[in-house]
Amino acid sequence: MKELVGRCESCGKEIFCLDGFLNGVHKDGRVLCFECEKEEEQKPS
Repeated sequence: MKELVGRCESCGKEIFCLDGFLNGVHKDGRVLCFECEKEEEQKPS
């Protein structure tokens, strides 16, 4: 089953729940796609 959860708050890409697994990251109350989450981790604090 594929359900739309929302959009990445950084780039706007659609985030889906695929058979019970979130196709993205829920972090600090935000939903991000894997690509944007990876970029955020690499940014210096």
